[in-house]
Amino acid sequence: MNFRVRPKEEPEINLIPFIDVLLVILIFLMLSTTYSKFTEMQLKLPVADVDAQRDYAREVLVSVSAEGQYSVNKQVVNGRGVDDLASALQAGAKAGPESVVIIHADANARHQAVISVMEAARRAGLTQITFASVSSTPGRTP
Repeated sequence: MNFRVRPKEEPEINLIPFIDVLLVILIFLMLSTTYSKFTEMQLKLPVADVDAQRDYAREVLVSVSAEGQYSVNKQVVNGRGVDDLASALQAGAKAGPESVVIIHADANARHQAVISVMEAARRAGLTQITFASVSSTPGRTP
């Protein structure tokens, strides 16, 4: 019979997994935190007028009314055919093939009228075409 008292084992806390989890959390917080840039050089950039950067000589403005009437650079085109429009585009393109055709079409204009402008631009050798629109944001002017 063994009547000696055994020493009780004390519970031991394993700290290694705890340290691993804390390091992962620390790394996550370091990578996801945004730092203030106090040492950054303060610059005041110049402001440019947007209209001053446009090259008006390269633009050819084509307007299409709701009735299908065309105007090139605010001059009404006689006739509604593609050939008439192509000759007016060629005469209005001061920069030649580098000119940009800007189509201002009425919201109620027929789809075919806009396609005719694109076909006339192709026949005139103008490949850069863009469409003008009005901003739907309140308070902004077109």
